[in-house]
Amino acid sequence: MTENPRHSSPFSEHDVQREVTELEQKSATAARIFDLRRIIGGLFVLYGVIVTIVGLTDSQSAIDKAQGVNINLWTGLGMLLLGLFFLAWLKLRPTPPPVPTDEDEPGR
Repeated sequence: MTENPRHSSPFSEHDVQREVTELEQKSATAARIFDLRRIIGGLFVLYGVIVTIVGLTDSQSAIDKAQGVNINLWTGLGMLLLGLFFLAWLKLRPTPPPVPTDEDEPGR
């Protein structure tokens, strides 16, 4: 059986495998960058700082509306702690890179 030159690929098996490996690495990097723990933690820290500052500058009438509890301060501190928890979790347990399987390696 002879190969038809019009249907042969200009890329070798090595080129295709190298390209697949590069794409897998980029995909793993993107997965780490867009990890939900980073996004959720960052937003909770940001909003926690804002609400805590509002709680520190609340007037007495705003505190009296909440039956004497500085609700903005306590909510802000809670949000700040939750955001820091998510960021610490991300730092202590990073997303592992994908493990290649035998099916991913066509040469085997």
